Amino acid sequence: MESIQLIGQVSIIIAGITIAIGSIGPAIGEAMALARALSAIAQQPDEANTITRTLFVGLAMIESTAIYCFVISIILIFANPFWNHVVTQAGG
Repeated sequence: MESIQLIGQVSIIIAGITIAIGSIGPAIGEAMALARALSAIAQQPDEANTITRTLFVGLAMIESTAIYCFVISIILIFANPFWNHVVTQAGG
């Protein structure tokens, strides 16, 4: 019974760490991209539409990293393969 509790606790802790660390990188990347896009728009206002379109595509790609981390944490909490293995080994 103790290994089941340990796997549950570790899964929740790792899911939290995954979300915490996995959201810091994309947040910094998005901030840097936005700052550079605003700087580029300030220097070349005629190209604002092109810069904005490219910015949104880049932000979507950056945000996908945070979404992947979120999916991994959800898998660790709700569909953990280690949990199923321990439950079958325990006979439950």
